[in-house]
Amino acid sequence: MTVPPEGLPLAAEFPDATREQWQRLVENVLRKSGAQDVSGVLAEDALTTRLPDGLSARPLYTADDAPAGAGYPGFAPYVRGARPQGSAVGGWDVRQRHADPDARRANEAVLADLENGVTSLWLTVGESGLPVASLPAVLDGVYLDLAAVVLDAGAGFTAAAGELFSLWEQRGLTAGAVFGNLGADPLGLLARTGDDTRTDALLTEAAVLAERCAAGFPQVRALTVDALAYHDAGASPAQELGCALATGVAYLRALTAAGLSAEDAAGQLEFRYAATEDQFLTIAKFRAARRLWARVAEVSGITGEAAAQRQHAVTSSVMMTARDPWVNMLRTTVACLAAGVGGAESVTVLPFDEAVGLPDAFARRIARNTQSILLEESNLAKVVDPAGGSWYVEKLTDDLAEAAWAWFQEIERAGGQRAAFTGGLVGERIAATWAARTAQLAKRREPVTGVSEFPNLGEQPLVREAAPAPLGGGLPRVRRGEAYEALRDRSDAHLAATGARPKLFLAGIGGAAAHSARSTFAANLFQAGGIETVLAESADPAVLAEAFTASGATVACLCSSDKVYAEQGEAVAAALAAAGAAKVLLAGRPGTVQTGVDEHVFVGCDVVAVLTSLLDQIGVAR
Repeated sequence: MTVPPEGLPLAAEFPDATREQWQRLVENVLRKSGAQDVSGVLAEDALTTRLPDGLSARPLYTADDAPAGAGYPGFAPYVRGARPQGSAVGGWDVRQRHADPDARRANEAVLADLENGVTSLWLTVGESGLPVASLPAVLDGVYLDLAAVVLDAGAGFTAAAGELFSLWEQRGLTAGAVFGNLGADPLGLLARTGDDTRTDALLTEAAVLAERCAAGFPQVRALTVDALAYHDAGASPAQELGCALATGVAYLRALTAAGLSAEDAAGQLEFRYAATEDQFLTIAKFRAARRLWARVAEVSGITGEAAAQRQHAVTSSVMMTARDPWVNMLRTTVACLAAGVGGAESVTVLPFDEAVGLPDAFARRIARNTQSILLEESNLAKVVDPAGGSWYVEKLTDDLAEAAWAWFQEIERAGGQRAAFTGGLVGERIAATWAARTAQLAKRREPVTGVSEFPNLGEQPLVREAAPAPLGGGLPRVRRGEAYEALRDRSDAHLAATGARPKLFLAGIGGAAAHSARSTFAANLFQAGGIETVLAESADPAVLAEAFTASGATVACLCSSDKVYAEQGEAVAAALAAAGAAKVLLAGRPGTVQTGVDEHVFVGCDVVAVLTSLLDQIGVAR
């Protein structure tokens, strides 16, 4: 092939492929798998993945799918980044969270973080963390003109801010030398606690802080729009974005009513979002958030840097598990990568033991090193908007922005974020979303590695000192693995009380070739509920019945192929029942065995319901 002077067009001598050609290839593959009536667009639809908020991930994207109007990095609508240089110059801000109420230990942890890659501190202050009066001790030895301090003090943000202002003054730091965020978030506090009695007063306090920062502290922001309250309650990405947008608009109204200009008001806000293990949705979420805020800025007459949304990403607590917590290291790595690619200016990686209690030094070290590897070894920040130009990401960003905007408009029609929350709209909608997701988790349509899939019954639980209780009374806090972890807790309690775990007998009918696929599936399923499995294989019902008696189990599950079930399933089920099995299950869908089977387990069944019923049957206390 002769290479033309303008470059190396590798496909220059090949004819262009069409979408229709690709669809025909897909049709052939689907027919081989048994789908005979799928052709054309339907073939493509068969491979489409359904996402939250009515979105979808299609199997093929072309330039025709990419929406227009993404712009350039650093320019409205800021989809491609809030700054022209992105994070390419110095990387993103590595922000570590601290909530240990012991000031001495917190100070040691803070200094260790700052000496090993962390660039800013996020301090939970008040009843859910550090005492306000301990701030000077916690920040002893910290160069406050080099490390930003971000406060999260709930209703006590004015007192916490006052302590920080005093500390800056005592250190002799000029107003222009310090930076950070004072963390005022009255509507976020309302979502956390459900208490609306002080919201008006807190909004007034927040406006006073914002005026002080705008007038004399150019690098300090007063307010945080914290969307984690909604995410932690089970909100979808669009719901999280819509609630954040409505909250930001409410703060703009409050601050401008207090006398700030629209640009000064926007400059006082920082937005906080969750980054999850779904890397593409996370990338799209941060890009869509900037597009949405740019639209608000446009209609509000806000221009310049104030129109670009400042973003703080926090790896999701919903995705964290208390069981097999080591897997959380992998989840947070993916989430951190996605947040960085999505353009967040600051990123917090929660330690892998966050769901267990206060993190230890090792967990904090892994959390900060996760970011160091992505920044220093993977060079993730060296490219401005790495996702830019991906037809899938661009389309997903646009679709997510539209879904979030529709939810935001619904909130605004309800009277704004405060009215929508106190009136029940926000809570009811998020609860419905989480209920639908809970059903998917129960059926393992959304797997949780190490919990609902591939559990380790021999795992030794981590022991950590209890963390201060988070604020409560408003939206709930949920985690994906909580239903399965509750079943495992029952199993652990049974082990402690009796010396043995609840047990189930797997009857592998025939040889390994016949039963291994379903016996492996069944063992994985039952162990997700803390039920130990004992496998025996034979083609003889009497041998299997004898093995069942020897196992000490009281329930059994048949495992084999449909063909073997049809030939021997009823005989084996009858033999197990005669041997004393209180319940006989079958790994597979109903239909192959007509009598003797009490319940079926199969891909897509309600695993949580099955496991709960089995533990009850075995006699495991709730």
